[in-house]
Amino acid sequence: MSLISAFRPPSTRTSSIRQRSRPRRRRKTNTREQVDLDSEGHVHDPDAHSIITPSKHTPKPFRKLRGSVAAGGPLRPFRLVKQDIVNLRRRYVSDWTVFNQLIFASAVYVFFTNLLPGITFASDLYVLTGKTWGTIEVVLSTGLCGIIFSLDSFSLGSFSIQPLTILGVTGPFSVLAENIYSLCEDVFQIPFLPFMAWSLIHSAWLHYLLAIFNAHDWTMRYVTTFATEIFSLLNSIIYFHKAIQELERAHASLSFAAFLYAVIGAVGTMLLAIFLSTAESWRPLFHRYVRLGLTEYAAAISIIIFIALPHVGELANLDKSTLAVSTSFRPTSPDRETFFVEFWKLPIQWIFGSIIPGLIITILFFFDHEVSSIICTIDRYGTRKPGGFAWDIVLLGTTTAICGILGIPPANGLLPQAPLHSESLMHTVKEEKTITVDGEEKVETREVRQVYEQRWSAFLHSGAILLFISPPFMKVLGLTPTSVLAGLFLFMGEQSLSVNPILYRTFYLLTPPSELPPLPQSLHKDPAARSVMESPSHNPSYLPVHLYTILQIVITVVVFILTLTPGAPTFPVLIIALVPFRLLVMKKWWPREVLRFVDAWACREGTPEDDEDAEKSSGFPTQETSSGDENVTPDGVFRGNDSGDDRGLAVGESASHGHSQADLGEQRIWGATSNDANHEWVELDAREAPDEELGRDR
Repeated sequence: MSLISAFRPPSTRTSSIRQRSRPRRRRKTNTREQVDLDSEGHVHDPDAHSIITPSKHTPKPFRKLRGSVAAGGPLRPFRLVKQDIVNLRRRYVSDWTVFNQLIFASAVYVFFTNLLPGITFASDLYVLTGKTWGTIEVVLSTGLCGIIFSLDSFSLGSFSIQPLTILGVTGPFSVLAENIYSLCEDVFQIPFLPFMAWSLIHSAWLHYLLAIFNAHDWTMRYVTTFATEIFSLLNSIIYFHKAIQELERAHASLSFAAFLYAVIGAVGTMLLAIFLSTAESWRPLFHRYVRLGLTEYAAAISIIIFIALPHVGELANLDKSTLAVSTSFRPTSPDRETFFVEFWKLPIQWIFGSIIPGLIITILFFFDHEVSSIICTIDRYGTRKPGGFAWDIVLLGTTTAICGILGIPPANGLLPQAPLHSESLMHTVKEEKTITVDGEEKVETREVRQVYEQRWSAFLHSGAILLFISPPFMKVLGLTPTSVLAGLFLFMGEQSLSVNPILYRTFYLLTPPSELPPLPQSLHKDPAARSVMESPSHNPSYLPVHLYTILQIVITVVVFILTLTPGAPTFPVLIIALVPFRLLVMKKWWPREVLRFVDAWACREGTPEDDEDAEKSSGFPTQETSSGDENVTPDGVFRGNDSGDDRGLAVGESASHGHSQADLGEQRIWGATSNDANHEWVELDAREAPDEELGRDR
């Protein structure tokens, strides 16, 4: 062996004459010695690693890092981005082939639930950012980013992959921006827009890094419904708080009679929208299409009625507070002439200093957008096409930088608008399934609920929002009373809260023990191994479940209070900190079976406790994938399941766990519908390279 080849791993050593190493002689035995072959068919020599082989003394963290970035590794650059681009090309045409009345109604519904709350956030930003941002900036950002995410270019294979996600200016970012403005004006003594522009530019390249190194796999794969439920509840509370703020402003600026009507208008808008949304269950009242129309346009009908009421009869004499809108297509701030920020004029020290808020914005946007994308495609919506988390993060970073340069607030995934969008697209289809009974195959027909996976609703509502940046439409928008906005906030908060498992577990807190449904016996442990919180009785106790729910509520309240303080910009970090808190700390306080019962992975199948059990049984860490291996062909192409069955376990509804939970973050296997039967979705699973020293997979 040459000196140079001694420095190479055995699998890469070459010579002009391929020699096979002979195993060392041992004592004579009656059995024939087995010969180990390496990956190239060479005999494996136990002495092949000489004392000067570098990999022999390479620290294990470096070997693990090298394996992670190798082909197929979890940190392999562009692995998920390549997968997403291929999937986009294959799903793009089918996303535009479906259009009907339900899709149009969904576009109208999302138009109101996105535009009007956005304008309310604009009112807050107008006041709390010194008139820097107003209605025109928020409407422009919402429409522009929504169009970019919904309108694809098939030839380029670009833009958004998951069209069900709805983008807009969010409440958490509004809170963040207001605090950054206060710091710039009162503490740093620097201009707000250039500092924010650099913060968003830094956030853009941080988004790119997250996508390039497959952050979805090694971040969101560890997020459980414990954190997503808290984040969803936080958004609901923020919407309720915004409604109260609108009524407080009305109380300060209107007469007492006008304020009372504002309260009636807010509560009436919410109650009428909730009432009409149940019209489909009014049978036998009205024709089926009338009931369907009332259900689909419930929010729009309620908003239009309560916008018109203040102009009828004696109510027209009451003073009223309406939306503050722009009268021309120009920035809100009188100091600006165009939608462009001269960001390069910021002092160099603040350019680097803006990396810190850029990092906070990245954490908020990444978590917010990923969670909204997961929730709007959970298994209960019957989605069959793959999402594109990595490529959508690349696109989100691009739109964030564009908004910073234009001097407008950036948009990202919205909660609860994204799942409400999916809810509005739900319809019933008949599905045939072949079953075997007594050796005979029979075709069984059943009705299933699923969404229309298409781009029309996102495109139409974003285009309509973008239309309202023109002065004539902006003037029409200015007729909307702020009380209607407060009612819409209440309605959206209620809709988001109504599907949150925390609400139902809170009802269990108020229910007498004798009326509670029995818990699965799997929660009852052997008395000898019972922890403090486990019941000594035969039936499992609800106490650990109640304490879990109370902890979620307390954490949500603490985070919400934090958003009202000068420390509000740090609240996304606290949300992210819930992930290691759940995985490392809570398992020491709660019985494992209880955590298995109430919690689950947010975007894949199973629970953390299931993975721990699998790791203990196998002796090695498990490497979960995002889809079933039985559906992946040897060439790495994912083939849909034609039957549409077995799309994955609903979170909290596994038969093995026997419990009821909301459908947050369910894992699904994408089956092919009749329109997608010939599609093959690429699924590039991460895999670890073997450890050269240990000689086995890590």
